[in-house]
Amino acid sequence: MKKCSTCNKVVTDDKTEFHCPSCGKGIIVRCDHCKQTSKKYTCEDCSFEGP
Repeated sequence: MKKCSTCNKVVTDDKTEFHCPSCGKGIIVRCDHCKQTSKKYTCEDCSFEGP
């Protein structure tokens, strides 16, 4: 089960998943709500913050 990197909500279908743009190691998962409202996320590997 994957959780949104921003709100910690369990996500299944409506999600975006990508490698951290800074370190390339961390996996960022965003639910549609957090993505659409441009809420910040933090990479667990390098602490990079993005919108």
